Amino acid sequence: MINAIILAAGQSKRMGKPKPLLRFGDKTFLEQIISVLKLSDVDRITVVLGAEAETIKNSLDLSETRVVVNKDYLKGQLSSLITAIEDAPEETEAVLLCLADAPFVSKEVVNKIVSKFRETNNPIIVPVFNGKRGHPTLFSKSLFNELLNAPQDQGARYVLYSNEEKVLEIEISESGFLISIDTPDEYKSHFGADP
Repeated sequence: MINAIILAAGQSKRMGKPKPLLRFGDKTFLEQIISVLKLSDVDRITVVLGAEAETIKNSLDLSETRVVVNKDYLKGQLSSLITAIEDAPEETEAVLLCLADAPFVSKEVVNKIVSKFRETNNPIIVPVFNGKRGHPTLFSKSLFNELLNAPQDQGARYVLYSNEEKVLEIEISESGFLISIDTPDEYKSHFGADP
């Protein structure tokens, strides 16, 4: 089982409002990512909420996902990943890390990562465009303990960098997965309006 985890627990301080609820056409960022994952080859979708968890839950239909709330979200992104891994079913073979502020990821990118994992069983799979790595990143079960024990301030990046020999990069021909929207200016530059 491949469990897609959407990390959506952050405070969105620089944006000034919850990033999962920002508009992406007729959807929100979080709905957009969920809709892509539902069409993809992942087996399960877990949404990790934290800041504004009730607001987000009450604003969206998350019924087709597993929602977990990270009470330690102030500790940063790794705490959300730990919450999701600890909640993952026993049969989970890998987690696919997706970020709530990266709504341009496509089904094709997700499926390339999933099929490469099923073909190779490689422990870490990362999409790359022109030498730049992006999300979603896949980590196999063999690395869950390292993720659970990674330094709080470095998180999954630490596990990535300390296992470079286990990283399989997949060259992708589109760059959408590299875009993350963290500030009102970044939002405006992509969507032509204020958030």
